[in-house]
Amino acid sequence: MTQAPRDPSLAQADPQVAALIRGEDRRQRESLRLIASENYVSRAVLEASASAFTNKYAEGYPGRRYYEGMDFIDPLESLAIERAKSLFRAEHANVQPYSGSPANLAVLLALCKPGATTMGLSLPAGGHLTHGWKVSATGIYYQSVQYGVRRDDHRIDLDQVRDLAKEHRPALIWCGHSAYPRTLDFAAFAEIAAEVGAHLVADIAHVAGLVVGGAHPSPVPHCAAVSTTTHKTLRGPRGGLILCRKEHAAAIDKAVFPGLQGGPHNHTTAAKAVAFAEAATPEFSAHAHQVVHNAKALAEQLIARGYSLVTGGTDNHLLLIDLTAQGISGRRAAIALNRGGIELNGNAIPFDPRKPFDPSGVRLGVASLTSRGMKTEHMEQVAAFIDRGIAEAAAKGGEPDEAFCTALRGEIREFLAPFPAPGLGEA
Repeated sequence: MTQAPRDPSLAQADPQVAALIRGEDRRQRESLRLIASENYVSRAVLEASASAFTNKYAEGYPGRRYYEGMDFIDPLESLAIERAKSLFRAEHANVQPYSGSPANLAVLLALCKPGATTMGLSLPAGGHLTHGWKVSATGIYYQSVQYGVRRDDHRIDLDQVRDLAKEHRPALIWCGHSAYPRTLDFAAFAEIAAEVGAHLVADIAHVAGLVVGGAHPSPVPHCAAVSTTTHKTLRGPRGGLILCRKEHAAAIDKAVFPGLQGGPHNHTTAAKAVAFAEAATPEFSAHAHQVVHNAKALAEQLIARGYSLVTGGTDNHLLLIDLTAQGISGRRAAIALNRGGIELNGNAIPFDPRKPFDPSGVRLGVASLTSRGMKTEHMEQVAAFIDRGIAEAAAKGGEPDEAFCTALRGEIREFLAPFPAPGLGEA
């Protein structure tokens, strides 16, 4: 009788989960991944994420821990901190936030008293929930004033920002977004913040990789603090990061721990350190610029096919498309496209007449495709796939034929074959 292994593999211990992981690997290899907040990490980042560091608690900070056994944890976190500071040219870095939303809440806790007035880009205009939207803790426990975009060109109205800031005298002003396809003018925001004595905080979760690659201006010289995720365009693990001036370092660290979190996720810290090193290379800088080139090329191809883009194009990695003229909602289009192997998400457009769960637009980004090695010349085919899928979905009331979806998925699989998905190896 064969004895069961004492430490079985995942496939042996839990074949159901193992099968789901294999399925997800296959889906990521074979799908046209256009969700703007997603990317592929490298094999090295994946390996660090799965390391034995996941077994260790490390409440506190390097040299000031509550547990023993920090022989390798302290050097690891110190390394990640130094790499982050060097990469972003920041005076201080906290690498412990679990993700972008906790990072934003920590910044608020550090720089503002509960109930203080803050300002941020409204969610319908392309902002993020954690910039003070009413259903978020940042809008429940703080008095939030929301600024927007102009109706004619859908760009941030800095005159409105200044007027609102003078009227409400906020303690903190957010500049950042989750669905705004244009360059952020950090210097102009800093001038407004200085006029009213507010802290300026930039949330660069979407553009952090572009910032460090030199494809987007850096907010670090202009801001009291900068928050970001470490995934998206930065190509790191799912996690958060806060950068700040030295004068705010103690308050930021105290807000993260013990203010909001317990022990950091050390395996994620390891993966962050790897990603920061990767992002400091000339190759990554070239990649960041290619992301922007690809986004602009895709925008041009979609406009040529009759699509209306919010702001008329893009300066970064993402595009926001108004599907009103196509006669289909963003939600129904996204569901239909997913059946054909194209992943993106339904998204509200500025001044959207439709409800948030069934909006008029879709949001897409090209970071994942660029990580697979695609260039501007490949965006014509990407646009053609998107156009075919939306046209078919619109013609069939949001329910394209299964035969069509199967055929489209097969064509996309063939198109993607020459572009291996980073980190996933061979099928």
